[in-house]
Amino acid sequence: MRLLSVLLLFVCSLSWTAASPHCCNDSLTTVLADSMMSMMTDTLAADSVKKKKPNVLKRSLKWLGRAFNHLNATDSDYIEPQQFPMTVMTQGTYTYEVYILKSKDGQSISFGPDGAFKVGPYFGWSVIFLGYTIGFSQVSFDTKKEFTLSLYTPALGFDLFYRRTGSDYRIRGADFANGVKTGNLENVPFDGLKVGITGFNIYYIYNHRRFSFPASFSQSTCQLKSCGSPIFGVGYTRHSLSLDYEALVSLVDEKIPGIVLSKDLDFNEVKYTDISFQGGYAYNWVFAKNLLVSGSVQLALGYKHSWSDRKKKRIEDIFKDFSFSNFNIDGVGRVAAVWNTSRWYAGISAIAHLYNYSKSQFSTRNLFGQVNVYVGLNFGKRKKKKT
Repeated sequence: MRLLSVLLLFVCSLSWTAASPHCCNDSLTTVLADSMMSMMTDTLAADSVKKKKPNVLKRSLKWLGRAFNHLNATDSDYIEPQQFPMTVMTQGTYTYEVYILKSKDGQSISFGPDGAFKVGPYFGWSVIFLGYTIGFSQVSFDTKKEFTLSLYTPALGFDLFYRRTGSDYRIRGADFANGVKTGNLENVPFDGLKVGITGFNIYYIYNHRRFSFPASFSQSTCQLKSCGSPIFGVGYTRHSLSLDYEALVSLVDEKIPGIVLSKDLDFNEVKYTDISFQGGYAYNWVFAKNLLVSGSVQLALGYKHSWSDRKKKRIEDIFKDFSFSNFNIDGVGRVAAVWNTSRWYAGISAIAHLYNYSKSQFSTRNLFGQVNVYVGLNFGKRKKKKT
């Protein structure tokens, strides 16, 4: 429309000039013509730029497509994609935990609940995997709440966990120095300790074209040749720990008379956040056809920031109270052994999370994880695309 208007104006000006030769000389005509040509040139240039202006949405979709293809690209000489979109599986899961408290004067006590074992069926289709497990233990699930989820893609891994331990702890061991025997405390129930942790880890598998985490932990691919990869990631967790110090003093005095429990452990309740940067290495060893052993270790440099209910937790408080003494080393470890023929598979895997927390008067160490044993069948083989 803009170009059409300029052309009409240009034609009218020429007609008006030809009809009135006495009012407009040649120089004026030339000026008008030059002006009109300049306007037409500018209009054509503007329209050309407008036509060539990139579509932001279209360009973003193309970028996302390239990124998706990069993250899912694999080398067929090393990794074979799963040929069956559906699976049924039976899995047994055993969960465990150890919590260690240590005072600055050397006293330490370790706690742990009875291990919980669950078993149940699972059904999977594509990326959707659903199941139900039944517990076979004496753990009180009214006070103990656990939820863990691990997802593995060719390039990315993700761990999500939510744990609220109940009052089913037992004292697993103690060290009061000076050669004091602590056998009377072992396996004694103690309901004065409560622990909570909520968090996630996300990590990038650098050599994902040749190394497959899914082959070891989700059976959605098969590793054909041995290969390893560096791993980089970040994590965030929130921890809470409460201890009934008076109840612990009474129990220790009852079982081992004369022992004075350190006042350093009289902290009542501690809450803290943990922001970590992780790095490690993973390796898949294909030692025979359809047989795979896998292992990985990730060390994390975690920054812990403690807080209480009386103080509103804000992100600026973390930087305001920054101290190098709040850095601790944490870790995540995984091992697996898998037999996978593409149609049938079976295996065992384990994952362990380790968190450390240190303060001037005491320190804690929390280790928790799970062991999975499974057997399954893939079916519904995909049809090959016609070329």
